[in-house]
Amino acid sequence: MKLHELKYTEGSKKDTTRVGRGMGSGKGKTSTRGHKGQNSRSGGGVRPGFEGGQTPLFRRIPKVGFTNIFQKEYVVINIEKLQELKLTEVNHETLFNAKVIKNKRVLIKILGNGELTKKLVVKVNKVSKHAEEAIKAAGGSVDLI
Repeated sequence: MKLHELKYTEGSKKDTTRVGRGMGSGKGKTSTRGHKGQNSRSGGGVRPGFEGGQTPLFRRIPKVGFTNIFQKEYVVINIEKLQELKLTEVNHETLFNAKVIKNKRVLIKILGNGELTKKLVVKVNKVSKHAEEAIKAAGGSVDLI
């Protein structure tokens, strides 16, 4: 078998219907659009979501909730993850290089899920009480930025 011998399976490819190519084609003149009306004109039709003047669905559904634009979002890292990493110092730079975080400017919070046995120097934005106790119990230090 060679590349030039490859063929599509019979019936798998269908040509698109070409409209507006003369009366002999059977799809000429009005080109399947019918006579007159909004949809027969070029650029005709209604915008997405338009329901003929009836109040659209997106306006009938009630608004719910509130989004605080000043909310701070933290990347959460458990101490069990810090145990797995081969780091002695935990900060934005080292976590970025270890591909734990995707951006150096994110806010980081350390949580106390898991066990920690190695000494770590932690410099992040937030640390939970349990995580702080576990880090200090292992001989490490916690410094909040």
